Amino acid sequence: MHGVRIRSRRFGQTLPRSVLVCSLLKLSLLVGVSSCESHGSAPPASSPEQLSAVTRPLAPAQAMPVAEPPPAPPPAAIQKAPYGELNGQAVERYTLTNARGLHLGIITYGAIVTDVHVPDRDGKLADVVLGFDELDDYVKSSPYFGAIVGRVANRIANASFELQGKKYELAANDAPHHLHGGNRGWDKVVWTAEPVEGAKGPGLKLSYVSKAGEEGYPGTVTASVIYTLTNDNELRVEMSATTDETTLVNMVHHGYWNLAGQSSGSIRNQELQLFASRYTPAVGLVPNGRIAPVAGTPFDFTTPKLIGKDLEAAGGKPVGFDHNWVIDGDPHQLRPAAKLRDPSSGRTMTIDTDQPGIQFYTGNFLNGKTVGKGETPYGQHAALCLETQKFPNSINVPAWQEEVILRAGQTYRHTMVHRFSIE
Repeated sequence: MHGVRIRSRRFGQTLPRSVLVCSLLKLSLLVGVSSCESHGSAPPASSPEQLSAVTRPLAPAQAMPVAEPPPAPPPAAIQKAPYGELNGQAVERYTLTNARGLHLGIITYGAIVTDVHVPDRDGKLADVVLGFDELDDYVKSSPYFGAIVGRVANRIANASFELQGKKYELAANDAPHHLHGGNRGWDKVVWTAEPVEGAKGPGLKLSYVSKAGEEGYPGTVTASVIYTLTNDNELRVEMSATTDETTLVNMVHHGYWNLAGQSSGSIRNQELQLFASRYTPAVGLVPNGRIAPVAGTPFDFTTPKLIGKDLEAAGGKPVGFDHNWVIDGDPHQLRPAAKLRDPSSGRTMTIDTDQPGIQFYTGNFLNGKTVGKGETPYGQHAALCLETQKFPNSINVPAWQEEVILRAGQTYRHTMVHRFSIE
């Protein structure tokens, strides 16, 4: 075999087989081999690594990595969807979501906050306000769940008042008294919505024009509320109103809170602190002008206390708290009003306000017949309300009545800030 020679087509000469093999090795290994240059020389010994490189089978082609699908974009900070229709007028639902994932729902009927989703100490979100899944339930049977209440929230004694020498008779919808603006207060009308994109977080402005004579009140009032869900986990509620003639205004946000979750049952084991050393005792739930200290009474929440501790001692039919406290400090400056904490989840909510009073109500009239979100029956004390406000029945108490009178050229303003955290 070593004597076999091969003719080169290029030079017309016969080459030894060894020279050809060497050339092929050079080509395969891409290295220069000087010993193969001399005619007739034997190929150099190949190293094991070189032989391996020549004889190793080609590795199978590597599969191209499959590109991961791009992450889903975060939900829009403000989303809008239809929610039904009332007397031919469309009702819309808006969802606000902040940068930390908190979100809440608002509908244009009643300017109602339908849901507020807040994390517990393990990061689990829960809806912490009572409400309904469907518009029809809000229209037919809502006890003011999450609504903006007006023109005058809370009670006016004997459903009447005198203003500028004229007496006004109102609907006695909480006989014999007038409650939360009457038979068709602002919680039962459709508001106009306008999204508000701000540096602090997403917001929604809702507006309503209450014509003169509506529910017996004088003057046309233009009212608005701005809900803002800040990126600091605050729910800001900023209410305002103007009028074309002298009237009364006392707007309230009427949220029903249960920090353990809207379907969790009683709020008796949640802890409340009210920054109020005085309250306004009431006769038949209507204050008459007297202010009393809370010290030594069931109404003392100046230090944190379980709501159930003195619930029965508060009295009432049905039993529970439904009273107005006088918030300490300047009655027209933003300051702490309340702190609510659920020990089981760690969820905590504080409320600041620029109003003189706060109504603490323990859902006494809930009786299990109201079936809310997720087919949840809401029993007695399933939630509580913390409504910052002017004092109830202010117009009939000379020392308080200027607080609720609004004149042309003036602007009524009311701010409350709910801050959510974990403790």
